[in-house]
Amino acid sequence: MTITYEFGDGLYVNLTNRCDCACIFCIRKSDSEAIFAHDLWLPKEPTREEALEDILNWDLPTYSELVFCGFGEPSYRIDDIVWLCDRLREAVPNLPPIRLNTNGHASLIHGRNVAPELAGRLDRVSISLNASNKADYCEVTRPRDREKAWDAMLDFTREAARYVPEVALTVVDFEKSEEELSACRALADELGVILRVRTYAD
Repeated sequence: MTITYEFGDGLYVNLTNRCDCACIFCIRKSDSEAIFAHDLWLPKEPTREEALEDILNWDLPTYSELVFCGFGEPSYRIDDIVWLCDRLREAVPNLPPIRLNTNGHASLIHGRNVAPELAGRLDRVSISLNASNKADYCEVTRPRDREKAWDAMLDFTREAARYVPEVALTVVDFEKSEEELSACRALADELGVILRVRTYAD
């Protein structure tokens, strides 16, 4: 069971296979060995204690960041992520920045505003935008809650920016025109966050 794995100069934490989206570009649909150096499909979700033990096996200060990401939507485990952040900050001097990669649906998934719980725990949040408008967003990401998920993602972005030092919206350049990317940048500016354009891996 792969709980932690290295990617670039970061250490990534894989806590769940669960996701409420079925994005058309999702790498979960690929079996390319060029993409996957690890088997990230979890036979079961690790407990928070198992995850902590696994993370602490690494020399954490040597990484540029610690990222909650993996093969599912990590915010399904937001309570455990909060717990892990607290334990790691207590146990590890010179801990690298902690980032959450998310689709921004955490508050929708849990039925409460989870953003305040991120304060002092996360240093960075990357939120998948992937379209500049609601209709295209639903077509590309195919969220379980459809249009409601778009509004929830925008609300979470605004809220996260109040509590986390660095918040970014991300978009994959899959079939995106310069006009569409400009519209995404404008939306990020409106929300007071940065935009990062990610390269699609075929």
